[in-house]
Amino acid sequence: MAHGIEFPSDFLWGCATSAYQIEGSPLADGAGPSIWQRFCHTPGLVRDGDTGDVACDHYRRSRDDVALMKALGLTAYRFSVSWSRVMPQGRGAVNQAGLAFYDRLVDNLLENGIAPMVTLFHWDLPAALDDLGGWLNPDIPHWFADYAVTLFRALDDRVTMWATLNEPWVVTDGGYLHGALAPAHRNLYEAPIATHRLLCAHGAAVTAYRSEGRHRIGIVVNLEPKHAASDDPLDVAAVTRADAYMNRQYLDPIFLGTYPPELRGVFGDAWPSWPARDHDLIRQPIDFVGVNYYTRGFTRHDPDAWPVCAGPVRRPRATYTMTSWEVYPAALTEVLLWVKERYGNPALYVTENGAAFFDPPVAEGGRVADPLRVSYFRQHITAVHAAREAGADVRGYFAWSLLDNFEWALGYAMRFGIVHVDFDTQVRTPKDSARFYAEVIATRGRVLGVPVAQSP
Repeated sequence: MAHGIEFPSDFLWGCATSAYQIEGSPLADGAGPSIWQRFCHTPGLVRDGDTGDVACDHYRRSRDDVALMKALGLTAYRFSVSWSRVMPQGRGAVNQAGLAFYDRLVDNLLENGIAPMVTLFHWDLPAALDDLGGWLNPDIPHWFADYAVTLFRALDDRVTMWATLNEPWVVTDGGYLHGALAPAHRNLYEAPIATHRLLCAHGAAVTAYRSEGRHRIGIVVNLEPKHAASDDPLDVAAVTRADAYMNRQYLDPIFLGTYPPELRGVFGDAWPSWPARDHDLIRQPIDFVGVNYYTRGFTRHDPDAWPVCAGPVRRPRATYTMTSWEVYPAALTEVLLWVKERYGNPALYVTENGAAFFDPPVAEGGRVADPLRVSYFRQHITAVHAAREAGADVRGYFAWSLLDNFEWALGYAMRFGIVHVDFDTQVRTPKDSARFYAEVIATRGRVLGVPVAQSP
């Protein structure tokens, strides 16, 4: 058990959400449809036919949710903006009613002492832009920058932390390569193009912010340390490919100005060359990196795992979440230190970290016991402290997620929230993990060094 843990007084303690997963009312007040609206309403693509039409009804219940955040002691809240709520066509006319929702949300957060971190894009591309090619269209970086400027001008007087993209790897891998997520393409040749357009859009938004904004802007990436399942040279090579594909594909261009060379081998003749001006645009200095961490990749060579030829191995006697992710907190320390060493110790935030476990029904008296999630947070926040002690400049931690929500193609089958949501009544019930997290915040982490009482 760790001893002597204490985070600094200015360390941010938050929770994270995304627009389509919690807001509901996706077409309300003049909003346009997104690719996720279309995806969910296409039969057979989402488990149980679930949609985000209601989700957590946060669009109508945001004040209550902010009050819940305050009760937990959160000092920060990371949320995303629905691009098509603000710009129904993805470009051009601004929907003032949609923008006003975020304006009110920011004000409400600040009134309650909670710092907003705004993510500009969390997967829900306007359907009107998808009709024009989406992330394959060479004009989309300009459209994204225009959208970003609209938000900067509306909110940057109060929002001091901006993230351009959330997990661009998932957008490309799930949306353009394997077809499991919106817009449900499965095309080896499209995937590198989508990656590049996303990164150019990031660079264009950062460039715009330097003219329009006054605070800090960065990007959020999901990182997963890759460990070889054996010392077989094939497994070792598979780890190198998997690391390049998932971990280095998005940060290397931003910090080092180039893509990992292994990607040419992964994609073969589908891997394009890009002009130097694109790399200059992508390599804009940023103020922080948001790291989303859930698990490590225990990896082996797998010729059937197209196109990387690297696949996961399930370890005996290890703990796994309902999403089949191994609980391995040491890799969170590892990955934060990896970013420190590889990219020059940028400012870091753990912008998502959490787990889906089976939760029992709400008990009489309003308790939801989720001991595995409590243990998960205890171990992973301790791992963050270890990374700080080793020199990583980690400035905040955001639990995923505040609320049980719509978990994309898995619908409502996976509960990640520290607050239970009854999706029939919309009643919110803090779980034991919420109470534990509130104690972590109140003690600045000192509770993490207190021995856990053992059951007799």
